Amino acid sequence: MQTQTPARRPVHCRRSWLFLPGADEAALLAGPSSQADVLMQEFEDFTTPANRPQARRLAPTVIDQWRRAGVLCAVRINPLDSVDGPADLAAVMAARPDIIAMPKVNEAAQIVRLDQAIGRLESVHGIATGSTEILPNIESARGLVNLAAIAAASERVNACLLASEDLATDLGAERHPDALELAYARQRFLLECRAAGVEAVDFPYTWSSGTDVLIDEINTARRFGFRAKSCVHPPHAALINQHLSPSQADVDQAMRLVAAFEQARADGRERVLLDGSLVELPTYTHATRLLARHRQLQDWAG
Repeated sequence: MQTQTPARRPVHCRRSWLFLPGADEAALLAGPSSQADVLMQEFEDFTTPANRPQARRLAPTVIDQWRRAGVLCAVRINPLDSVDGPADLAAVMAARPDIIAMPKVNEAAQIVRLDQAIGRLESVHGIATGSTEILPNIESARGLVNLAAIAAASERVNACLLASEDLATDLGAERHPDALELAYARQRFLLECRAAGVEAVDFPYTWSSGTDVLIDEINTARRFGFRAKSCVHPPHAALINQHLSPSQADVDQAMRLVAAFEQARADGRERVLLDGSLVELPTYTHATRLLARHRQLQDWAG
């Protein structure tokens, strides 16, 4: 008998994605206190090979606790062509995660293989067919230029995540807190995701410097068009949520703009002057989208 999937926070409302060390029980169980929308038990870079069996043993307890706390449960396994990948996947699927993240995705065939493996394990464990999502992690130039095919490789893919450190290494870029060296890659990644119809999750902020730098990076991501960002430090999740949500000032201004434009249209005018600026249809459309996002996030608040 298959288990029915409960309602999940929509992908476009998943602002913060927090990576946590896969074998650190205390950090994993404390994860919900971060306020992250998605918690990720990380079996690859954050878990040494010697500790991966412990991470697999922890998965059922961790995922159960996260689900009870009302957050989305993700696990980043090792690649299926590695020594640990198949064992990771078999162990975590028994715990019924919402999302399986795959690192170092360079081509669509990797996602096809993962989709098939997940499908077999869903059947074994009585999980609703197709309910386990796949999050490809794009960590190289090759993966980025193949993103359209990667996103289309499985209906389970509704978001992709951009890496930073491995991507910088692949490009030969020098890493700095302002991430200027990865600006084109971020924008190209966002463009490819939008074209493919999947959500773009910006790369994790990995620096331990002050929050001013983090806030600047979140605001840059929002300006580019990102609605989601990942992180590795629990205190950063709440800041991501705050700065990737419309502020009350934004909402108030959008409501004024919408009201003024709709009144102008009702009066037979094509545009309206508001606060010294002409409001035309594209500006009105942007404002209505901001208000819709505000309502969607309010529906999933807490």
